[in-house]
Amino acid sequence: MRDGYIPGVPCWVDTSQPDPEAAAQFYGGLFGWEFENALPAGSGPSYLIARLGGGDVAAIGSAQDQAPPQATWNTYIWVTSADKTASKVREAGGNVVTEPFDIMDFGRRAVFTDPDGAAFSVWQAKQHKGANVVNEPGSVNFNDLYTSDPEGARSFYGSVFGWTTLTLGPGMEAWTLPGYGDHLELDDPDLRKRNAEFGAPQGFEDVVATLNPITADRPDTPHWGVTFAVDDADGVAAKTTTLGGEVVIPPFDAPWVRMTVLRDPSGATFVASKFVPENAS
Repeated sequence: MRDGYIPGVPCWVDTSQPDPEAAAQFYGGLFGWEFENALPAGSGPSYLIARLGGGDVAAIGSAQDQAPPQATWNTYIWVTSADKTASKVREAGGNVVTEPFDIMDFGRRAVFTDPDGAAFSVWQAKQHKGANVVNEPGSVNFNDLYTSDPEGARSFYGSVFGWTTLTLGPGMEAWTLPGYGDHLELDDPDLRKRNAEFGAPQGFEDVVATLNPITADRPDTPHWGVTFAVDDADGVAAKTTTLGGEVVIPPFDAPWVRMTVLRDPSGATFVASKFVPENAS
């Protein structure tokens, strides 16, 4: 299990929901998550930590009073100082939506938007060290930026987090953090060897997120989304409908994966993806 991240790496996701208990029933049924409320009993709002095999994977929180009616998934990026990152965001042309603030003894959070309007959070960890379980069925596989201004995004996220980009294929691009692969290899010495065997491009070990241009044939609103790993994309799509959600895009094959776009009963959209090495080309 993971125990912390390095600065510049997405480390946590949560979803803001009008009815957290109902959302917990949906995602518990879909991914097998078990939940514990991190907030004191009787405090009003809920923040349900989702776990798999005893490890934290995500959370479901109560929507704030000023939040839009449609639920969303939120991405958090690990930083050493939320306050210094807020200054970098301003200097790079982004906006500070919520100034840095402490969440009990868990950590310090701030909420920003990039120049294109995509919202994201940063996390300065204290007791809560982000997701313990990733890249396993039912846990986060990728964080995904959808932007109408890829060039502007490269400048902004490069300035704030030091990210660069890697081309994965036609129309496919990823965010990379130089040196991230070296950090991962401390616990996974065969990482680069395994990536090469799967046919991944050189530098894939440094990937921290994906970059998805919004185009006329793929219209969208700038936002950060989340992809969950699954062991059966078709099965998860069918179960989503059974649990009251919606299949936005039916399962389809893409390089290295079979994936589907889904929506929970409150409107939060997410991707479910199964790793399929045979789909590499």
